[in-house]
Amino acid sequence: QVQLVESGGGLVQPGGSLRLSCAASGSTFSFYAMGWYRQAPGKQRELVAAITSGGSTNYADSVKGRFTISRDNAKNTVYLQMNSLKPEDTAVYYCNANRRLVNYWGQGTQVTVSS
Repeated sequence: QVQLVESGGGLVQPGGSLRLSCAASGSTFSFYAMGWYRQAPGKQRELVAAITSGGSTNYADSVKGRFTISRDNAKNTVYLQMNSLKPEDTAVYYCNANRRLVNYWGQGTQVTVSS
């Protein structure tokens, strides 16, 4: 069992930056692949970025070059650095932990990009 708590969301102007954090507890964090997903109103939840237990990363085309996912296994935390934010990045962002096809989700944190 894994518990995930996201933080770092908020309101930011277009072109600004935010860093999301997801703190994990309850199991061996380093074993899990971690990901950030987002869901905008009226849309399906989509993968934003993911990082494997070995540190390999992948990104949605819409965020490549702007977002960076990283993990600190000593702190049981995964981060999402978001730069050059656009209004279309507005969504609830969810942290995900996956291992052997079992998924855990955080409660989500709102990111709003608006002037």
